[in-house]
Amino acid sequence: MNAVVAPALCGKTVAVAVSGGQDSMALLHFMLSVKVKHRLSVVCINVEHGIRGESSVRDSAFVKSQCEKLGVPLIFYSVNAPRYAEENKLSLEQAARILRYDCFFNAINSHKCDAVVTAHHSSDYFESALFNLFRGTGIKGLIGIKDYDGKIFRPFINVTKREITDYIDKNNIPFVTDESNFQDDYSRNFLRLNVIPKIKEIFPEAEKSVLRLAETLSVEDAYLDRIAENSLLKINGENGYCINLPQDNAILSRAIIIALKDLGLKKDYEKVHVSDVCSLAEKQTGKIITLPLGIRAIREYDRICIYKPETADVCEIPFKIGETAVNGQTVKVEFATSDDLKDGLYADYGKIPDTAVIRTKKAGDGFTKFGGGTKSLSDYLTDRKIPLKDRDKLLLIANGSDVLAIFGVAISDKIKVDDKTEKTVKLNLQRT
Repeated sequence: MNAVVAPALCGKTVAVAVSGGQDSMALLHFMLSVKVKHRLSVVCINVEHGIRGESSVRDSAFVKSQCEKLGVPLIFYSVNAPRYAEENKLSLEQAARILRYDCFFNAINSHKCDAVVTAHHSSDYFESALFNLFRGTGIKGLIGIKDYDGKIFRPFINVTKREITDYIDKNNIPFVTDESNFQDDYSRNFLRLNVIPKIKEIFPEAEKSVLRLAETLSVEDAYLDRIAENSLLKINGENGYCINLPQDNAILSRAIIIALKDLGLKKDYEKVHVSDVCSLAEKQTGKIITLPLGIRAIREYDRICIYKPETADVCEIPFKIGETAVNGQTVKVEFATSDDLKDGLYADYGKIPDTAVIRTKKAGDGFTKFGGGTKSLSDYLTDRKIPLKDRDKLLLIANGSDVLAIFGVAISDKIKVDDKTEKTVKLNLQRT
């Protein structure tokens, strides 16, 4: 049997995911047979999904009894897949898979094991590839199940169902039969029972052919991912990325997916979300798309930025000489002499009203640019090409709705230094 134990598992505590069926019982037997060779500590993990009533409970009881006979520690979980499916508008299969893997990672994160091995085999792979193809998928969907994914390993991925059946018979391994595998009312079962046998009648080597295709696609997929990753620019000090334009659509869409996943949108993004963000390449500057988890995508001049906005507290602090901390930034106002007037922003201290405050922007703010001419602060910032995502964090000196200075950007003509200025102040900004 062409099963392989990944070198990364050597010397580790490995939990074998066992449902009690043929495949998982064969895997448990195999892992026990090689544990000395690979210095493995083998335990068993069983998840009762609450799907088949007493039948499901009996299967878990069978697994428990087999573990006791074999002297294998058992990690047991019980979940309610039907309820989870209803609450989250998922198919029963999707819900069961999500909950099952949640249990796997709970076992790993709680240090009950170092990794989990599952009994997915080449026939499962073939089935998944067809299932994804008929649903509509890209390269990653055709690649399907990998031999490992993080801390989930699949030693049987190159083993056929026929080989597993032969292994069961040869070693007289007990197992239980899940009757739902013989019902064709689930889409995967329909493929397994009705479609795949017909395909194999005409193409006996179909499984191996699709595996070879997956190997080719995996190499090409990894190459395209590397290009996409290189096109992502981390936003300094921000939770997000920018992608310079123009960009080939194949690379742009991959870069968007990578950014979304890194920002936490691993499962909930849909093709329409990626398409919407891609469409920003044809939109005007300032166009924004709101995505799940509060993520935003915005067209900024010659790039697309994908980020989670920082929530800035709305506050007003009386203007003063010295340092003032506001929303993770520090502004420093200090007196300066005429000899100091070099780089930076300088203002006439005497022109700043006693009622002035340091704050973030508000609706209705106006600004008189240096040299004259008043317009809305929003329009001024657009003229200065200040990215939309950065504007809410700008710190201002304002008197009512009259903005007198924008730290790090400009001062108003109303407080400029002239030949009548008696006291000059320098306006500094730094992030803490």
